[in-house]
Amino acid sequence: MESPGGGAEARARSRQYDYGANSNLVVNTGSRPRCAHHEPTGEPQTLSGRIRARSFGDRAVRAKPPGLEEKRGRSRGKTARDAASADLPHRDAKRMRRGSVRHEDSVLSLAHDALYKPRTRATRTAYEALLSVIQQQLGGQPLDVLGDAADEVLAVLKDDRTRNPDKKKVIEKLINPVSGQMFHQLVSIGKLITDFHDAVNSAGVPSVDGTDMPLDDDIGITVEFEEDEDEESNLYQGPTLDVQDIDAYWLQRKISQAYEDIDPQRSQKLAEEILKVIAEGDDRDVENRLVTLLDYENFEEMMSNPRLAPILEQLHATRASAKERQKNLERSIRDEAKRLLNNDSAGTDGARDSKTVDIKSGWFKGQRQLLDLDNLSFHQGSLLMSNKKCELPPGSFRTPQRGYEEVHVPALPPMPYESSEKIVKISDMPEWARPAFAGMTQLNRVQSKVYDTALYKPDNILLCAPTGAGKTNVAVLTILQQIGLHMKDGEFDNTKYKIVYVAPMKALVAEVVGNLSARLKEYNVTVSELSGDQNLTKQQIDETQIIVTTPEKWDIVTRKSGDRIYTQMVKLLIIDEIHLLHDNRGPVLESIVSRTVRQIETTKEHIRLVGLSATLPNYEDIAVFLRVRSDGLFHFDNSYRPCPLAQQYIGITAKKPLQRFQLMNEICYEKVMAAAGKHQVLIFVHSRKETAQTARAIRDTALANDVLPRFLKDDSASQEILCAHAELVKSSDLKDLLPYGFAIHHAGVLISTATLAWGVNLPAHTVIIKGTQIYNSEKGAWTELSPLDAMQMLGRAGRPQYDTHGEGIILTSHSELQYYPSLMNQQLPIESQFISKLADQLNAEIVLGTVQNAQEACSWLGYTYLYIRMLRNPTLYGTLSCKSVG
Repeated sequence: MESPGGGAEARARSRQYDYGANSNLVVNTGSRPRCAHHEPTGEPQTLSGRIRARSFGDRAVRAKPPGLEEKRGRSRGKTARDAASADLPHRDAKRMRRGSVRHEDSVLSLAHDALYKPRTRATRTAYEALLSVIQQQLGGQPLDVLGDAADEVLAVLKDDRTRNPDKKKVIEKLINPVSGQMFHQLVSIGKLITDFHDAVNSAGVPSVDGTDMPLDDDIGITVEFEEDEDEESNLYQGPTLDVQDIDAYWLQRKISQAYEDIDPQRSQKLAEEILKVIAEGDDRDVENRLVTLLDYENFEEMMSNPRLAPILEQLHATRASAKERQKNLERSIRDEAKRLLNNDSAGTDGARDSKTVDIKSGWFKGQRQLLDLDNLSFHQGSLLMSNKKCELPPGSFRTPQRGYEEVHVPALPPMPYESSEKIVKISDMPEWARPAFAGMTQLNRVQSKVYDTALYKPDNILLCAPTGAGKTNVAVLTILQQIGLHMKDGEFDNTKYKIVYVAPMKALVAEVVGNLSARLKEYNVTVSELSGDQNLTKQQIDETQIIVTTPEKWDIVTRKSGDRIYTQMVKLLIIDEIHLLHDNRGPVLESIVSRTVRQIETTKEHIRLVGLSATLPNYEDIAVFLRVRSDGLFHFDNSYRPCPLAQQYIGITAKKPLQRFQLMNEICYEKVMAAAGKHQVLIFVHSRKETAQTARAIRDTALANDVLPRFLKDDSASQEILCAHAELVKSSDLKDLLPYGFAIHHAGVLISTATLAWGVNLPAHTVIIKGTQIYNSEKGAWTELSPLDAMQMLGRAGRPQYDTHGEGIILTSHSELQYYPSLMNQQLPIESQFISKLADQLNAEIVLGTVQNAQEACSWLGYTYLYIRMLRNPTLYGTLSCKSVG
C-alpha cells in the first residue's frame, strides 16, 4: 500500500535535482584527482637533485631600483615630447604652483573669451601674426574684441565649403575692407594654424567618460604636481584626521582610549587642562607641560600629529563661552599693545611707565588698534558710485533696442532772469582792471553773480558751474583782486605776493600759462609753468608772480621745508577742477588744502582759497573743506549752461566682443547721419590710429549707401577748397579723407582724441564719445574713461553763438549706463580717496615737521575732506555714526 506521504516525498526527491538546489555544489569527476600535481599535499619532500651548490646567487644582478628608473624614463620621455611639440598650454601649466591661477590680460596673452587657444609654438606664432593683422584693421581695441574677431576669421578661413572670393567678402564684413594682398596673407596664416578644429572641439566639451575636459590655464585651474621622494619622506606618515570626527568631546574620547581605566570626570578635567596649556603657552613650553601631564608614552601616541595642535587650539576657542572669548580677545589686544609699547620705547633713554602715558604726550593709554587701510579704501577709484539710484530730469526716457538701450535726457531750459539780476559790463569795471578783459563787452550771468565777491572781497570762493560757463574769467577776477591790493599811485608792486594756479593736466597748465600771460601783460606779471616737464630755479621763482602747476608738483614743493620761504609768500591758491577729489589723484589735493589751512592757522597770515568745479550734488561738503562761508559759495546747475545740452546715453547689451564692436560702429554711423548736412559733428575716440579708421569706416559706409553728398555737395566751393588743401597735407589718411568732408582735426565731421577737449576751444553742435574703454599704460590694462575727460568732452557740445542747444552722445557698455547719467546730471557725490594714501601723506607731514605726535596726527586728519565725508556718510566709510558737521 502506498504511504500517505508518498506524494510529498516524490516531490522532494525530484526537487533535489533542480538547478537551484545543486548549482553551488562541487562535483568531483572521476577523471580529475582532488589534488593536482602542482598543489602541496602537506607531506615532507626532499630537494635532492633539484638544486646545486653552484646555483646559489646565479640570478643576482646589479641594478637601480626599478621604480626610480621607470620614473626617470617617463620624465625623460615627457621632456623630449615637450621639446618636439612645444605644447604651450601644458608647459605653462607646469610653471604654475598649486591652486587656482588666473592670468591678467597682457598685450600678447589671449582674451578670456577667445575660443581658440594655440597649442604649439608654431601655431602661437601664426596666431600672433593674425592678431597683428586684425589690429591693423580694427585699431587699438581690447583683447577680447581682437580674440573674438580672430575666432570668426579663422572659422571662415577653415571652412572648406566656401570659395576664396566669398571668404573675402565675409571677412570684410567682420574686420573692414581688406586688400587682395592682405587677404592672401590671412589665408597663409590660416594654413599655418593646424590645431584650430581640435581647440574648438575640446573647448567646453565633456569627455567620453563623462568627466569635464581640463580647463585652459588662462581661465584658472588647479594643477597637481608629483612630489619629490625626499620631500615625501619628511612628511607626516601617521594616521590622518577626519574633520567630521572632531567635536567638542573628541579629546576626551582620545584620552579614554589612551588610559583604559580612567574615570570620566578625570578624563574631562585632563582634557580641559590640555586645552588650557595649548591656549596659553608658547610651543616649547606647551610640549614640556603636555609631556608632564600625559607621560611620554601617551604624549607620543596622542600628540605626534603636527596638525593636531592648531585644531585643539581652535577647539578650545569654540568651547569657551562668549564671556571667556571676549576676555581672551581683550587679553590678546593688551599683550599686543604692551609689545608695541616696549618696542617703541626700546630705543629711548629708558622705558616709559604706562601709567604716565596720556594723549597730550602722543601716547595712548590702553590698547591700540590696527586698521587695514587697503580694505577701507575704494578700489573703484573715480568710478565709485555711492548713490543707489539716478533720478533724471523730467522728460527723460529709455528706449530699448536690439542689442542696446538708449537713455535720452532733454536739454534743460535756461534759468529765467531774476528781477535784481544784472549783467556786468566791462565798461563798469575799474579802469585798471579792464585790460585783462580786452575784446569782451560784458560778463555772462555766472561771472556777473560772482563779480563783487571775486574782485572786491578777500573771502574764499567755491564756484560750481557747468563746463563752458567761463570759470577762467572768475579766476582772473580773483587774481586782479590780489594785484589791486599791491597797487599804489597806479603802479603795481609785484614783489610782495605770489599766486598759485593748480590745474589737473599738463596740457591745461600750458594753456593757462599762455592765456594768463597774454591777459595780464599790462600788469608786468610773470606767469611760469611748474610741472613734471618744466622746473624753475630759485631765481626764476623769485621773478615769477603766478605759478601754474599740477597738484603733484605743488605737493612736492610744499613738502620741502627748505621751500617755505616761497610758500609763505603765496597769497592766493586757485584749484581748478576741484572735483578731482573723487579721482585717484584726489588725496594730493586734500593734502595741499589741509597743509595750506594749517599754515594759515599757524602763521596767522591769510591765504585766499578759490575752488573751481563742475556742478556736483554735495558742493556744501567741499565748501566746508575749503573753509568757504555762505557768501562765497556759488552753485549753478545745468540750466545756467551757455548752450543747453541734450544728452543721449547708449548702453550696448550684446554679449560677444566683436558684435559689441560692430554694433558700436553702426550706432556711431547712425548718429552721425542724423546730424549730417545740418550740424558739425565731433567724435572722440581713444587712440590716434582709431581716428583715421573711424573716419574711413563712416565714409565707406556712407559711400556704400550712396549718402555721401549729405556731408559735402559735389559742386560746392568747400569741396574745391578741401581738395586743394588735401594735396598739401602730409598725412596719407588725412589726404584720403579730407575731400569728403571727413577729417582729423577738421570742422566737418571731426574725429579726435581727448587732447582736443583739453586744448583749443573748438565746439561742435553734436559730440559723440565712441566707447568709454581706454588703455591705461600705468596699469597695463583697459579701464573706464575718467570722469574728468568725459565731462570735458561733452563740454564741447554746443556753440553759444550759433546753436540753441547742443547734443552729447556717449556710447558705452550697458553696465555703465547708470554711471555716466549720474555723472552728468549732478547725481554722483564726490567722495574722498584719501584712505588709500593715508600712510604716505601722514609720513610726509611727519617728515615736514607739522605732525610730531598722535594728537597732532588726529588734528591733521580733521583738516581733510575724508573727515568731512566720514561725518556725512559714516556707513560708506565704515565709521561709527556721529553728528554731521555744520
